[in-house]
Amino acid sequence: MATFPIKRLRRLRYNPVVRDMVRETQLNKEDLIYPLFVVPGEKIKKEIASMPGVYQMSIDVLVEECKELEQLGLPAVILFGIPEHKDEKGSDAYNPEGIIQRAVRAIKKEVKNLLVITDICLCEYTSHGHCGLLDGEKILNDETVELLAREALTHVQAGADMVAPSDMMDGRVAAIRKILDENGFVEIPIMSYAVKYASGFYGPFRDAAESAPAFGDRRSHQMDVANALEALREAETDIEEGADIIMVKPAGAYLDIIWRVKEKFGMPTAAYQVSGEYSMIKAAGKNGWLDEQRVMLESLIAIKRAGADMILTYFAKDIARLLK
Repeated sequence: MATFPIKRLRRLRYNPVVRDMVRETQLNKEDLIYPLFVVPGEKIKKEIASMPGVYQMSIDVLVEECKELEQLGLPAVILFGIPEHKDEKGSDAYNPEGIIQRAVRAIKKEVKNLLVITDICLCEYTSHGHCGLLDGEKILNDETVELLAREALTHVQAGADMVAPSDMMDGRVAAIRKILDENGFVEIPIMSYAVKYASGFYGPFRDAAESAPAFGDRRSHQMDVANALEALREAETDIEEGADIIMVKPAGAYLDIIWRVKEKFGMPTAAYQVSGEYSMIKAAGKNGWLDEQRVMLESLIAIKRAGADMILTYFAKDIARLLK
């Protein structure tokens, strides 16, 4: 094998055109999924204090936002709903006239070329902020799974193109696949939050979705941040139950997990660059501590390089504008 001075690796770095030609990882707007938060009311666009540039929007404003996203060439959105009323059972999650169900119908009526994905969980809808039904302070797995399946069905009946269960209950992918198939929705894919860690990076999201737990935490069902082999077991289980896409969340601190999941299973793999990752970059950029645009791109390229086929990110709109 050649060595210096015959081998000069910098030859491919001097010229910017050559640098682009030999670039190994490409970030495209087609890789991105944009999270959106929908609230009751009209003409509402309320910025989330801990997530500058991200908003809670009423359905009418949300539809106009989706029209703009379509024009920018973004392929997909994922919707999170904040209902007008919450209760212990999260009833609005599986109400056919719930906030997400109405939002999906409105978007699909007005926007033709945007894939609409819906988050399947109860935490935004329960008065206690936990991801399922409670017995005291214990989250009931099987009873929660039944409601999650009902929620997914109502979303798809409203027109959702894909559902994404994020709750981390055991067996929920199989239950959702079963109820969709039984109701004639065999073509609807499931993007499972297969590997979702009990992370400290979710704080700003809980402001946006108004879903902070009233007591305790979510470590009884979300993964221990120290575990990697368990991630492979979780992903394998969801694949066996019928998941079409598997997701790792968060992304930036778990690049090794993205890599291992992709290498092990070769499945379409998503990664969620979560609210805390977004907010840290925004805050540091605002304070002049780093170049926000450069770090935004670098962070997303790293996620793609680790093996993610698609990335859920609050930077999606910024990237689409930049690439356009």
